[in-house]
Amino acid sequence: MIKKVLAFLCFLLTINHAHALFISDSKVSYILEQLDNEVKKREIYINIRQNRIDSIKSKLKKSTNDINTLNLILDIGNEYTAFNNDSAITYYNQGLIKAKNIGNDSIATIFGLKFATYLPLAGFINEAISEFESINKNNIPLNTLELYYESEKQMYSYIASFYLNYPNIHLKWKNKSIIAQLELIKLLNPKSHKYKLNMGELYFNNSELAKAKTFLDEIVTELNDTNNLFARATHTIASIASKQDNNNECIYNLALSAISDIKSATLEVVSLQELGAKLLEREDIERAYRYSSIALENAVKCKATMRIIQSSEAMPVITKAHTAEISSWRKLTTLINMCIILLSIILIIALLYLKSKMKRLNQLQKELQNANTIKDMYLSQFLNLCSIYMDKLTQFRNLANRKISTGKIDDLYKMTQSGKFIEEQSKEFYDVFDDAFLNLYPRFKDNVNSLLKPECQIILDENEKLNTDLRILAFMRLGIEGNSRIAQMLNYSVNTIYAYRNKLKNRAKNRDSFEDDIMKLK
Repeated sequence: MIKKVLAFLCFLLTINHAHALFISDSKVSYILEQLDNEVKKREIYINIRQNRIDSIKSKLKKSTNDINTLNLILDIGNEYTAFNNDSAITYYNQGLIKAKNIGNDSIATIFGLKFATYLPLAGFINEAISEFESINKNNIPLNTLELYYESEKQMYSYIASFYLNYPNIHLKWKNKSIIAQLELIKLLNPKSHKYKLNMGELYFNNSELAKAKTFLDEIVTELNDTNNLFARATHTIASIASKQDNNNECIYNLALSAISDIKSATLEVVSLQELGAKLLEREDIERAYRYSSIALENAVKCKATMRIIQSSEAMPVITKAHTAEISSWRKLTTLINMCIILLSIILIIALLYLKSKMKRLNQLQKELQNANTIKDMYLSQFLNLCSIYMDKLTQFRNLANRKISTGKIDDLYKMTQSGKFIEEQSKEFYDVFDDAFLNLYPRFKDNVNSLLKPECQIILDENEKLNTDLRILAFMRLGIEGNSRIAQMLNYSVNTIYAYRNKLKNRAKNRDSFEDDIMKLK
């Protein structure tokens, strides 16, 4: 009985293990949503890393001890690694020069190895090889030998990636990288995560995928996603899944790797770029474009020339997918029946009609606003004019009272008989009227002249806003067409106004339609 229970439990564990290996669509959707959330926070992680670098730089400025200074320069270079490749190379080179100057060969070797490792990312392949080969392996201390093989492996790996489109050259440098990795593995602690990662990568390169995954799964289980080894392990697991045509597992692990890269503010990456390409296969074009764009942006920020080239080469894949999607829609459109086509046309017509109505409504709103503005201006000028005349009437009343009270009735009579008083009031009225009218019709004179014969143009004196001809036409434009009303407004006789209007008609290009043309002026 006990044996049967144990067998059943083992069966359940086997089922659960198999289920755990299966990555469902919902699980993929979930991890992509998690990645989207982390993408939104990438600037926060970048700022944290930049602040960490700035803090070390502050310590460097205060350092007076050569060894301490070299260690701080090394720390800055390490922090810039996969974050700003140019800066990393600059600090490693600075440390290399300083270490050589003070005769510290051991730390100079470390700087030289670091310097050579990351030169290929900037495109300096020959310089990287030359720098690396200048280091004598026989003189390297045992505690630095691990770094030597790790740098050699990484440098050759970068060079191999640079020649992806040239299989023979790519294979040459890849083999060199594997040879260096084999030497590195001999020096590593078999229980360390670095050993497991290198073993996983080695088995992967030898197409022993099951063995590779065994080592890599241990890393993923034991480390959190802020560790760089976690990002590298999940990226290799994704590559294994890709070879096995397990797209869900591939996408899932690429997303895990990308999340890890984002959290550590690692900009020199390929996971996000490869994930963009994979998502195109799932027709998730929006995410594919966004992830590929971020990958390219990261490569530019990191100043990793090799990654910029690779990301740029990947972008046309998105365009190709987009074109394919459009082509697919075109094929689908041809299969739509005539009824739906007719409904679509009706809908388009309705939308166009609605759009035209909305456009007309907007135009009417603008015209209403303009009308309100003009109304307010008219009202303001009217009230201003009324205020002036009320003030003038008050002044005249006070003057008349004084003349009568002092017995100067004859003076008052002479003053009212002379035209001087009326002229003064008219001048003030003209000033107010001219300003108000020209606010509404600033090009009135030019518009009127366009209706007159060239030799009969109206020419104003200096500082003159409107003359009698223009004022008569202005009153007409405002709807005051009767000669008697215009005569009252301008203090002229009706015959005079008639004569002015007649002369203006004679000066017009088209005498018969002249006054109608005046009414059409905007």
